[in-house]
Amino acid sequence: MVLNSNEQKLQEQIPFHTLSEEEVLKRLETRKDGLSSGEAAKLLEKYGKNVLQEAKTKSLLGKFIEQFKNVMIFILLVAAVLSGVLGEWTDTIIILLVVVLNAVLGVIQENKAEQALDALKSMSSPHAKVRRGGQVSEIKSEDLVPGDIVLLEAGNVVPADIRLLEAASLKTEEAALTGESLPSEKKVGVLEGSDIVIGDRTNMAYMSSNVTYGRAVGVVTATGMQTEVGRIAGFISEEDTDVTPLQKKLDELGKYFTFIILGVCVVIFAVGIMEGRELLDMLLTSISLAVAAIPEGLPAIVTIILALGVQRMAKRKAIIRKLPAVETLGSTEIICSDKTGTLTLNKMTVEKVHVNGTTKEAAEGLEGTPGGELLLQAMTLCNDSSIDEGKSPKESGGNEGAKDPHTKSGKAIIGDPTETALVDYALSIGTDKRDLEKKFPRKNELPFDSDRKLMTTIHEVENGRYRVLTKGAPDVLLSKCSHIYVDGEIVPFKEEHSRQIMESNTKLANDALRVLAFAFRDEPQLPTNISPDTTEKELVFIGLVGMIDPPREEVRDAVAICRKAGIRPVMITGDHRDTAAAIAKRLGIIEDETGVLTGSELDKISEEEFAEKVTDYSVYARVSPEHKVRIVKAWRKKGKIVAMTGDGVNDAPALKSSDIGVGMGITGTDVAKGVSDMVLADDNFTTIVVAVEEGRKVYSNIRKAIQFLLSANLGEVLTLFIATMIGWRILEPIHILWINLVTDTLPALALGLEKAGDDLMSKKPRKASSSIFAGGVGIGIIYQGILEAALTLFVYQWAHTHYNEGIAVTMAFATLGLLQISHAFNVRSNTKSLFQIGWFSNRYMLWASLISTLMLVLVIIIPGLNDWFGVSHLSGLQWGIVVAAALAIIVIVEFVKLFVRLSGKGKNWD
Repeated sequence: MVLNSNEQKLQEQIPFHTLSEEEVLKRLETRKDGLSSGEAAKLLEKYGKNVLQEAKTKSLLGKFIEQFKNVMIFILLVAAVLSGVLGEWTDTIIILLVVVLNAVLGVIQENKAEQALDALKSMSSPHAKVRRGGQVSEIKSEDLVPGDIVLLEAGNVVPADIRLLEAASLKTEEAALTGESLPSEKKVGVLEGSDIVIGDRTNMAYMSSNVTYGRAVGVVTATGMQTEVGRIAGFISEEDTDVTPLQKKLDELGKYFTFIILGVCVVIFAVGIMEGRELLDMLLTSISLAVAAIPEGLPAIVTIILALGVQRMAKRKAIIRKLPAVETLGSTEIICSDKTGTLTLNKMTVEKVHVNGTTKEAAEGLEGTPGGELLLQAMTLCNDSSIDEGKSPKESGGNEGAKDPHTKSGKAIIGDPTETALVDYALSIGTDKRDLEKKFPRKNELPFDSDRKLMTTIHEVENGRYRVLTKGAPDVLLSKCSHIYVDGEIVPFKEEHSRQIMESNTKLANDALRVLAFAFRDEPQLPTNISPDTTEKELVFIGLVGMIDPPREEVRDAVAICRKAGIRPVMITGDHRDTAAAIAKRLGIIEDETGVLTGSELDKISEEEFAEKVTDYSVYARVSPEHKVRIVKAWRKKGKIVAMTGDGVNDAPALKSSDIGVGMGITGTDVAKGVSDMVLADDNFTTIVVAVEEGRKVYSNIRKAIQFLLSANLGEVLTLFIATMIGWRILEPIHILWINLVTDTLPALALGLEKAGDDLMSKKPRKASSSIFAGGVGIGIIYQGILEAALTLFVYQWAHTHYNEGIAVTMAFATLGLLQISHAFNVRSNTKSLFQIGWFSNRYMLWASLISTLMLVLVIIIPGLNDWFGVSHLSGLQWGIVVAAALAIIVIVEFVKLFVRLSGKGKNWD
């Protein structure tokens, strides 16, 4: 029987890192020899397979039906039915195709999101080496159970959550889980504090992390969904019901239109019946009004504008996985960014060196500096990393020479990040590790040990002498030194030397640099008794080296642009406080450390208090996945639209919790990319700013399309409503449907391709609560709709007094259609004149207006076709009046825009 939820909860709450080895084994009812086969079988039945459970997914039909739970889609279906009632089967088919296409696209996007959990599962190790009944054997990782004794070595993927019982120089790479840029050093022993974050639990190894160095023996404490990575998987599989601001606005818009349509239709029908008009006649009139009012092209237009935005973003390295994310980007107010690999290069780099009593920038080099050559020897020879010899493009995955663009030297260097940084720096200033190794071959070594914090190698040098090279923690190494290398001479190590070196070490550490010290000792012959006590003593101090994972050069400018655009960057990282603060200061995210909060400090703050204080902090250090989610949710409770960037498994819950998750395309795990709304193809923070700009442009263009469509529909409704109230039979349902078909779609799409204004990124982001009708859109819809109706009714009335009914209806039909085409040019800006933005600056609008005009005119001038539409040929004078009325709306709106500019009321519009 599989573990029930109460047992699962109890198991999760046991802080194994705080228990002694005996207590751990007792709690798990196991022993160092391992479980017997029978015990393991019973536990497997109890706890279940060591796998991540599949997310609960809807059936394909269920997903398809879900897409229709939308008011605007319902209105579209009503329009299709009404068109069918009127015998307009072509329009019915077109509308239904739009609805079905929209639903299919929605299902495709939803299916893509479900790939995240599969990616997470693929990170698990397929096999594990275990000790059962005193015998070591290899089993499938899925058959592991709590209490199993597991053996780990370099190259293994940790198959479950494990409490370490034995560890020899063990290091595990946990960047995807904790966000730390360096491998975590592990050791056995009890830790104090049940609230220690994952990155500080040095006696634990976690599922899906990689063993990079050493070996260990541990006992499995959690499997499957009870592991740390399993908890993340559980969060990913939770159903996400959030909708974007635009979706909310369109839903509201649909509801408003439903009530307005029903209200107007009922009024018209009632008035007509009271006036004694025929029931069928009034029913057809009411249907005409409903068709005129329904913006049937709106959902399709919005979807297409979003899709066009996606294409533009893809060209600029921002890959959109979910269409609504384009619009959400435009309203982003907070960008919560992971540090490692997102704001930084995820590549340790030598930044400063202290040699010959002086600290200098690494970029200055060491040539001519006393002790510089010795320091380079120690950096490269007391080092286990290796330089890639230069694989062929085929062998190196297509990268010529296996070059790494993130290293100073451009070479691919294999090994521990700290050691590769040292070799890379030496290479960048002309010292090649391979040449030194040939000149000074290694004869013996004392590997690095986390307890003594030192590493020593012994090399043969010229004239049959030997050189001992040692590196390690400054405080430890200084205690082993009896001399110091100064101005080319070896002099006794004095107290003032120690004080000066430690002061330099403190300054480097305060800059969040990881500091290593280096020393040497020459021997006349090869030491025979190699041990820390006999070898690592009476050393000559050479210098210090300070390293850091540096920020990306372009990110500081991107942060500045964010601030100018009213967007607040927030750093969330699993790294240490000092490192996070130093990087944040360099990037301009914070000015001082008052804006930094650690995960342990966050744990002591209640939800209510944090909701108030969240605005005080811009940097969060040493955090766990739960903290990231908490931070994102706190900002969202403030009503902010939050984007979260990340690349690791640990970022996945926060990516999903945010309004828009931004995954890293190069360094990002498949899990992070799978739950993201957008993926950065170049892992460049600057690309987020580009995407925000595109998002703002897309939203602006969607508002223009909405203003155009709704003002056109309002013009149609008012025209029909007023005409019906005064007894005119001005337009038939087929006329309205044709106008909507030929004048709505193409001009609205052309508006979706309008260029962004120069000041787009100088404005603050719009609030999620702001109305879609704000910024002049609502006012524009109303007065422009009234203008269209007034001009159409004026032309009809004039034609009715000078010509017959057929000519009057035709002129009203042509006027209303051409008015809408002309009006599309007005909507390109609510404040700027067409002469400012340029009549020909949007070539798509020119083509759209030309094609729409031809389609409208052809049904009037082609014999037979005009009979089908119930319209007549027009004379030159009649066409002149129609065109003059259509152009009049541009003139009138231009005067309104001039008034708005002069009054200063429209400075925040568009």
